Amino acid sequence: MRARTISFALSLLATSIPGMSAYADNWGHWRGVDGNGIALNVDPPTEFGPSKNLKWRLPIPGRGSGSPVVWDNQVFAVTAAPIAGQRDKLSFRVYCIDRQTGKALWEKTAIEAIPHDPTHSTNTFASASPCTDGKHVYAHFGSQGLFCYTMKGELVWSKQFGKMRIRNNFGEGSSPTVVDDMIIVPWDHESGSKLFALNKLTGETVWEISRDEPTCWATPHIATDSTGRKQIVMNGQTAARGYDLKTGEELWKCGGQTQRPCASAVSKDGITYVTSGFRGSFIGAFDMAGKGDLQGTKFVKWSANKNTPDVASPALSGNRLYYYKEKTGLLTCVNIATGKEIYAAARIPGINSTYASPVVANGFIYLTDRQGKITVIKDGDSVEVVATNQLDEGVDATPAFVDKEIFIRSDSALYCFSK
Repeated sequence: MRARTISFALSLLATSIPGMSAYADNWGHWRGVDGNGIALNVDPPTEFGPSKNLKWRLPIPGRGSGSPVVWDNQVFAVTAAPIAGQRDKLSFRVYCIDRQTGKALWEKTAIEAIPHDPTHSTNTFASASPCTDGKHVYAHFGSQGLFCYTMKGELVWSKQFGKMRIRNNFGEGSSPTVVDDMIIVPWDHESGSKLFALNKLTGETVWEISRDEPTCWATPHIATDSTGRKQIVMNGQTAARGYDLKTGEELWKCGGQTQRPCASAVSKDGITYVTSGFRGSFIGAFDMAGKGDLQGTKFVKWSANKNTPDVASPALSGNRLYYYKEKTGLLTCVNIATGKEIYAAARIPGINSTYASPVVANGFIYLTDRQGKITVIKDGDSVEVVATNQLDEGVDATPAFVDKEIFIRSDSALYCFSK
């Protein structure tokens, strides 16, 4: 009875304090609470735009394609902005925005530097998404370092990992992941790839391992196998791999991936799903209870070699897995147990070129085109378009969803749309 009374009191408190949500979930990572691209306990608008359901718009100088993250009343975004009178030098910045008003609560320059390598015209120098656990926020600018701030903007620690050498000057972009007392940092490039686990409070290295991989842009996915052990699932050109979270030990691997993977894994009930789609096509469902090389074993539950994504990651909802074909807007939905297509390469109105990943929210799927069109369809066994929305600028970052709001990082601004 006492527990129920406390729970009821907390729910009343949440609904009575401005800026505090009646819902329990934040959006501390670009792939959502469980890393599967699904927003929990939300009720966002399906129709929105510059003149509809717009709560606020905050211009952000420079360029950044890292996704926003949200915790209680704070929204975080990153950018790399030119410095007046200093050619090629950039200011790598972290923004904290008031969720209710859209005003900047604080802005910090993490570092000013001249990038040692160029980036692709469609990429930015701030393409890794920040992450937060509600006590600290972490901004990763790749070769410029990882920076840990308090929620009030005080720098706690920073760490440099060296200079990445990215394939064909495509630019950097993998995001870190916070889990338990650690932050997991991917470091795949053309000159000595690694995976790091740092103490999230101090930045000290808990463990680091070398990876037999060239450049990969995937973000670490935290998954739980059938024994309850937490694993880090990493995509890779040579192989998809699972690592023990506590020690960094490689537990399993399986080849079959295409070149320079970008998509991050998703998982459910001890099975992880890994995709790639550049100069080839691959998706595999791996039982994480397997050991060693899983190729040709019962631990590869199923695999397929068509219609798979390149840049965007898949989204997992119930028994359905959604993903684009390469960079196009052609959407495929498969049954996660069998890999059988529910529908394949379906054309979605307004979605033609994609970098942002699909997000499932309140029975709908939000699909984002690079030109700023966001089409909403039903989460189901057929394509049913609910709404087509248009922003006035391009969008490469995956939107964030909290309560009744959508946060979208465009080429030059951060938007909040609300019912």
